[in-house]
Amino acid sequence: MAFTVLMAFGTAPTPLWPLYEARDHFGATTVTVAYASMVVGAAAAFLGLGHLSDRLGRRRIIVPALLVGIVASVVLIVWRDLPGLIAGRILNGVGLGLMASTYLHDLHHEARPERAGSVLPGIVATAANLGGLASGPLVAGAAAEWLPTPLITTQAIFTLAMAVCLALVLSTPETVDLELPAAQPPSRFVLRPGGRRTFGAAGALGASAFAILGLISSLGASVLHGTLHTDSHLVVGLAAFLMFGSAAASQLVLGRLPLPRVLTVGAVVFPVGLVLCAVALYHPALWLYLVAVSLSGAGSGLLFKGGVERAGSVAEPASRAGVLAVFFVVAYLGMGLPSVLFSIALRHFAVQTAMIGFATVLSCGAVVSVAVALRDRAPGPGVLPGQSARPS
Repeated sequence: MAFTVLMAFGTAPTPLWPLYEARDHFGATTVTVAYASMVVGAAAAFLGLGHLSDRLGRRRIIVPALLVGIVASVVLIVWRDLPGLIAGRILNGVGLGLMASTYLHDLHHEARPERAGSVLPGIVATAANLGGLASGPLVAGAAAEWLPTPLITTQAIFTLAMAVCLALVLSTPETVDLELPAAQPPSRFVLRPGGRRTFGAAGALGASAFAILGLISSLGASVLHGTLHTDSHLVVGLAAFLMFGSAAASQLVLGRLPLPRVLTVGAVVFPVGLVLCAVALYHPALWLYLVAVSLSGAGSGLLFKGGVERAGSVAEPASRAGVLAVFFVVAYLGMGLPSVLFSIALRHFAVQTAMIGFATVLSCGAVVSVAVALRDRAPGPGVLPGQSARPS
């Protein structure tokens, strides 16, 4: 629940950006900068603090993550201008970066030690992660459509939800010893021999998958309002909900397939969705746009799942959280930087032309990354069928 709420808080502003634009008098580029400020906070937390749950404990890190999230929501309520918006988003990102999803695996192992290797923790983590990202825009869109002062009301809803989750998390057990032996200091980023290329391909998959998610989360409202002539905040939230929800659904439905098949399906569905996004803008049709973002989301979910598995497969066990933290840094940079570049491109090109370029670059990057990930002979538990475990 805590993981879901914190992730939802991160994407909640998706349908609210036009309201922030009107309140603080800024344009599309500033929207992407404000959105990317969360990415900066998340990347800094992932890189600087992401390994700490291996050392200090899962709950001992998740509690501060929720506290930082609550502070972020309070800042967004009381500091009502652009600097406050950026500060709140940075704090939001720090909270996301501190969240340790490995806690779910630890808790399941303690409760059901006889079920080692169960897929349940992974399913719950997927549902919490992408399900939270999907529900945030829908909640905020409904608030903007039907409740007064939506910029304050939305933050108040999430403040209360995170406070409840904080109380619940405090009642859960810790799963990591307080201190590692002095002779075994934690290693933040250690890969198995021969794992660098695999990790690079995994990072590229994460960045490609998150790029379309970031674009729709930051500029989706502007596209819907300006090109598809839809003023409903709820529809904006629905588009983001369908995108993230499809990402979660594709992982849950196809996640048990062999990794090569998951990546292959993702490499096909992802570009198809991007092409349809461009078509929906050239021949404006809301239904086609919703189908397109759903397909893009489904493809990105599969690519992201493949990236996480490949990154985790080459991590030394003692530094798994640190390796995955670096992976998420790369993925979150993919969520932020392309959106900023897209908004800059809009100053010189029509949105349709910019989307064609965006789709082309992302599609090529995803296909090449999948090809490398499928060819690479990475060691460890993520070895692909028929490959040896020796270093490449």
